[in-house]
Amino acid sequence: MYKLYDFLPSGNCYKIRLLLNQLGIDYERVNVDILNKESRTPEFLKINPNGRTPVLYHDGKYLAESNAILWYLASDASFLPKGKYEQALVLQWMFFEQFSHEPNIATPRYWVSILKAEDEYKEQLKAKMKLGYAALDVMEQHLASYRYFVGDEYSIADIALYAYTHVAEEGSFDLSGYSEIKAWFKRVESQENYIDIQKS
Repeated sequence: MYKLYDFLPSGNCYKIRLLLNQLGIDYERVNVDILNKESRTPEFLKINPNGRTPVLYHDGKYLAESNAILWYLASDASFLPKGKYEQALVLQWMFFEQFSHEPNIATPRYWVSILKAEDEYKEQLKAKMKLGYAALDVMEQHLASYRYFVGDEYSIADIALYAYTHVAEEGSFDLSGYSEIKAWFKRVESQENYIDIQKS
């Protein structure tokens, strides 16, 4: 039995829904409205003291952090390469996603499209946009030579990076000059059992 504590607009949560769907795993979805501080209740903090979604429940245990959950779910599936070096490359891109990409791509989207507070965060957005475009440039350069991020095969590295990149324009990023990234979007979206970010 799998249970996913989930906030639908979140790219980090979407990663898990997408992989669960592509693996054909049935699960119970528990909505956690972070805008109403439902991830900060005493009950939720017992599940994840960090007070964030997603959280996966399986075999009587809770697991937080989206990329750790991706790794857990993909460990015996084709979404994780078999080779030791290739697995390290998956981790390389997943670390990049959480350190250089997600903080600078996801946060503007949250401020602009979810909180509707673009004016309030105008100064902070300038710094985030600069760093976000730098992360997109790294991705664009890589995809000029490869179809996917590791070994030319679709993996959880692609899921991790796709989740927030494909909605980056909701954070006021202009992707019109990123032809390689946009071609990669189409390859990801052509995968079997792909679902949209708004699908629960």
